Amino acid sequence: MAAAPTFEETTLLSYLSHFSNVLVKDVSLQKGKGLFAKKDFREGELIFEEKPLICGQFLWNSLYKYTACSHCLRSLETAEQMARRLSGNDSLELPYASKCCEITRMGLKIISCHNCQVKYCSEECRQRAWDHYHRTLCLGQNEGDPSHPLEQLQESWRKMHYPPETASVMLIAQMIATVLQAPDPKKMQDVFESFCHSVVNRGQQIVHKLLGDQFKEQLDILRVQMSNALYDEKLEEWFKMEGFLSLSVYVHNLENLGDITEDERQALDIFIDQLYEEMYNVSGQFLNCEGSGLYALQSSCNPSCEPNAEVTFPHNNSTLVLKALHDIKEGEEIVICYLNCCDRERSRHSRQRLLRENYLFNCTCPKCESQSGDPDVTSSEDDDDSMEEDS
Repeated sequence: MAAAPTFEETTLLSYLSHFSNVLVKDVSLQKGKGLFAKKDFREGELIFEEKPLICGQFLWNSLYKYTACSHCLRSLETAEQMARRLSGNDSLELPYASKCCEITRMGLKIISCHNCQVKYCSEECRQRAWDHYHRTLCLGQNEGDPSHPLEQLQESWRKMHYPPETASVMLIAQMIATVLQAPDPKKMQDVFESFCHSVVNRGQQIVHKLLGDQFKEQLDILRVQMSNALYDEKLEEWFKMEGFLSLSVYVHNLENLGDITEDERQALDIFIDQLYEEMYNVSGQFLNCEGSGLYALQSSCNPSCEPNAEVTFPHNNSTLVLKALHDIKEGEEIVICYLNCCDRERSRHSRQRLLRENYLFNCTCPKCESQSGDPDVTSSEDDDDSMEEDS
């Protein structure tokens, strides 16, 4: 499949047309657009890969020293370095790290912005960031200066939006900067706006959910600080996507090791279990390197509690890969689930509550419709969570 052009080179519709295996078309007034297969896909087959329009690491996640490329979010730590930091054990050694850690194998070199301390995984990422948005957002010698408008904006956001994080106000700043630095700002503005309108028409509801409940109460503070830093009135709508894990590539590669004995594998399994327990005790909910981003094509996938495709991030960066969960026929709509595997098996009432709280919609997929007569009771997992919160 030919690589799609960048958003700077084309309109949104032209960009989407370069993905030859899928088609975006209108479904209904209620659902809006949907993504459909233009060929048969087998279970496990790659449907498409897509880089984000914009993406960024969560602010609390970054504050807790999760070192990642500022442009593509690739981890800049080896698995062993990350495990040592998360577990608080500087002498910890990971078995088979040289075989299973991508960064150890590649010998990744960290590149910094020439004017500030922002880090990148490559010169290409540094240059692309500078050309597209970082020239506007670069703090230079003002990094860490509490009086700088961008530092104030980030600090206000952290105070308003404690973990667990679901988005970052800096995504909005990056969108504004991208428009301001574009060769044709109006064209880039149209790309963002057509993207937003093609995804949702709920306007301020999405803005509210993107930044959380407290954003509604403290909107004026963020609006003033954003204006002080990057005054622009062009961008009004946002969209939020899930983040991804930093250690998943290492663990996935460990599972695929073929040249160790059964005793060694059992010892390795025990080691990994103990490592995660130790990491959780030290780092708690900050085990994952997380961020959010906007994906033009993937955002056209409608949700379903019985998905036929899933979103993955196998390259340890922000490149999204959509894979078929089972065989998909030509002409069939490609649907994904916004819930994880455990939440997907909860009661209809619990699933609907999670989707309303996090994505502002009531699911009308076949599974939810077939269970519409079920009593409105929560799953046992919800009851357990409530008991833990009360204790």
